[in-house]
Amino acid sequence: MAMTFAVLANVAASVTDLKKDPMGTLREGKGETVVILNRNAPAFYAVPPDRYEAMMDLIDDAQLAELVRQRRGEPTVKVDIDELIAEAEGSGT
Repeated sequence: MAMTFAVLANVAASVTDLKKDPMGTLREGKGETVVILNRNAPAFYAVPPDRYEAMMDLIDDAQLAELVRQRRGEPTVKVDIDELIAEAEGSGT
């Protein structure tokens, strides 16, 4: 029975290719994510640093949005930002 896999990258390479020439394999991706295949199945994705940072930012945003949704409807407290700044400066923080 054949198994199918979603491949979430436009560039694929084998584990063998990666072992032979790691940086060359990643260069082939031309800044895009490269899926590394083991026996024709995705083993992992090699993600360029800028794309990884963008993914982490999206995850942080999603977590903050969820926190906002959870807190919706809770009582609010009115504050004066200038007073908060003055208090923080006065306390040496």
